[in-house]
Amino acid sequence: MAKVAVVTGASTGLGLHLSIMLAKQGMVTYATMRNLDKNRALLDEAHKQGIKIGEELIVKQLDVEESSSVQTCINAILQKVGKIDVLVNNAGAGFIRTTEQATEEEIKWALDVNLLGVIRCTKAVLPKMREARTGHIINISSVGGLVGQPFNEIYCAAKFAVEGYTESMASYIQPCFNVSFTLVEPGGIVSEFANNALSQFQEAGGMRDDEYRPIIEQYIQGAKNRSDDGVYQTSEEVAQVVLDCIVMDSPPVRMRTSQWAEDFCHIKTQTDPDGKRLQQKVLDTFLPHV
Repeated sequence: MAKVAVVTGASTGLGLHLSIMLAKQGMVTYATMRNLDKNRALLDEAHKQGIKIGEELIVKQLDVEESSSVQTCINAILQKVGKIDVLVNNAGAGFIRTTEQATEEEIKWALDVNLLGVIRCTKAVLPKMREARTGHIINISSVGGLVGQPFNEIYCAAKFAVEGYTESMASYIQPCFNVSFTLVEPGGIVSEFANNALSQFQEAGGMRDDEYRPIIEQYIQGAKNRSDDGVYQTSEEVAQVVLDCIVMDSPPVRMRTSQWAEDFCHIKTQTDPDGKRLQQKVLDTFLPHV
């Protein structure tokens, strides 16, 4: 029987292209999104690629911010096909705002979509994977999960938490139940993600006339200039890295998706680039007899 994959946040960007690649790879792929009205780009690309919609690629509604939505979607998939081999927690959102200027509502939203959404989806698929003693959960993190960056502290806090959550799960779920966990850490992706982050920034009041203004102006201008420095990859390029990870016999705990990302995180990752050394250290410390 073909493997079954679930991808969240599949209406645009990385989620869209990864869903297409997985379906073409022969996996029955459930491409999920919060708003099914935004499925046109995905369906058009699937049609262009000759993918059978409804068989090789199935589009379903899933809002990572709603536990009932997550559980309803995952239960429906399990009821139909009986298993989920791969979950890619891709849904997320950028958030650019200094802590002083961010409202509590905005902070809760950024943590909800970027962190709690990952936990909700993992919680939903894990019982069946554990029972089957097989599975792979891939969490799309960021270099911002390893290195804090200006005006991204709330987003980085969420991604740092995703890193810690994934490391913790990998420390015992993988050796005890044969379910793998991997963090994928892109630098920048040319997609709607960055545009949406900037749009959200503008809608929340944009630049305010205070002491932070000249600093954030420098940051935004620098972001535009960095497009020539190899920071940004296409969604297809990152999706290929994720696909390569999925088909590995022994996937890493973490992996960057470009040379720029490797160089940027090198100070933190140089002694353990794939996270397996630390994974073994934690296992030896806390569960030496597993």
